[in-house]
Amino acid sequence: MKNQYSYFPKNFLWGGAQAASQADGAYREDGKGLNSSDVQPFLKGLSNEEIQKIEVQGMTLAQAKAGVTDQEHYYPKRYGIDFYHTYESDIDLLSEMGFKTFRTSLDWSRIFPNGDDEEPNVAALEHYSKMIDYLLSKNIEPIITMNHYETPLNITFKYGGWPNKDVIPMFEKFGKTLLDWFGDRVKYWIVVNQINMVQTEPWLSVGVAADQYDNLAEALYQSTHNQMVAAAWIKGYAKTLNHPNLNIGTMVADGTVFPATAKPADVVLALQHNRMQYMFTDVQFRGAYPKFAQNYFTDHDIKLAITDAEMKLIKENPMDFLGISYYYSQMVDSTKNKYEVNDTTPNPHLKASPWGWAIDPQGFYNTLSQYAGRYGKPIIIAENGIGMYDELTEDKKVHDDYRVDYLRQHIEQVGRAIHDGANVIAYCAWGPIDIVSCSSQQMSKRYGFIYVDLDDEGNGTGARYKKDSFTWYKKVIATNGEEL
Repeated sequence: MKNQYSYFPKNFLWGGAQAASQADGAYREDGKGLNSSDVQPFLKGLSNEEIQKIEVQGMTLAQAKAGVTDQEHYYPKRYGIDFYHTYESDIDLLSEMGFKTFRTSLDWSRIFPNGDDEEPNVAALEHYSKMIDYLLSKNIEPIITMNHYETPLNITFKYGGWPNKDVIPMFEKFGKTLLDWFGDRVKYWIVVNQINMVQTEPWLSVGVAADQYDNLAEALYQSTHNQMVAAAWIKGYAKTLNHPNLNIGTMVADGTVFPATAKPADVVLALQHNRMQYMFTDVQFRGAYPKFAQNYFTDHDIKLAITDAEMKLIKENPMDFLGISYYYSQMVDSTKNKYEVNDTTPNPHLKASPWGWAIDPQGFYNTLSQYAGRYGKPIIIAENGIGMYDELTEDKKVHDDYRVDYLRQHIEQVGRAIHDGANVIAYCAWGPIDIVSCSSQQMSKRYGFIYVDLDDEGNGTGARYKKDSFTWYKKVIATNGEEL
């Protein structure tokens, strides 16, 4: 069908995104250490709703330590889809679709296995160098995430995770290493994946166990502050390099909240929720914590260790672009919800995925427009997609018209936002090749254009099969979004 909002610029970067922690596998190879994702077991027998609740709760310290030696459970992210070994043939498939860009991460725990290592693991760097070169040989622009839920376990066990300021220089060293090795070839860098997800995915975001701190909220916000300090330092270092096309960005997971009604109490509560989402990018683009955030911290007994030198660093090194992941919108009802993170109500006007994620294409337009108006920065859509149960037929086909419908509607809204002034430069569909789900450790929660023959417990051949959506997205790219 024709896109009624076909306003994509000629140099628009069409592509997809994944994370090393969900795709690479090879956890015993080339000196890799264990990271926060590697100790998350597949929770067999639990419902999707139960799994999601556990994700928000995070892991206890005992659970994380047990995961290191546990032989009873299956740990899917240790194996991923074996992208570490299959990256050439997988990238060939992406190239066949016409990909202009591909976002992935370089595993911190593979390059600095313990996080505090004096020297990087050269074998890992050489591997990633080959992968980046292969992308470039296919005319695919890499977008690289420095930390996508890959905090080395030693950082948690020895230092208490990201709340400890001693972690800042460790990560700065990691960032410097990446820029020294790849800064001449990679134009776009996202320092931290979804920096605002710290209270939705605390364990993965900052390597903090649920029982590690008496005031967990304080520890989590201190973590993100420390991440923003490190990001500012990395941006400052990038400016010293002779790479004029080097861009350092931040990324948020959008969770824009709408009011349940036009009642003033609902409208104000939605505003409050949204402002606390913007808080992270306000700091990274504007260089200061807004007053509403300071008030929130005071009201919730959150006392952050913030120095003048750190704020000066952040102020002098704003991020170059904004990465956004968008899957769903949210709703608040002042009779049911409070001004608290994750306190929302299902929207009765929207259908949801099997994992309870509301499907709201116009919410995407709203999100892109709000962020564009607030900061005026280039926007990279770092993730967008829908996880669904796919069926592989006897003749090795997947008829995923539901995925095409979802993406078609959302891409149309991207064009609409561009038409109204949003400077969107890239669109990365999440998980173009099926990978292990971040939030549920499931292979059965599939996002891809390419089916991977593996089940939730790692059984299968690992073979790749093109879904119907493969051909569809190839056409979208070939027509620069005119044909959906």
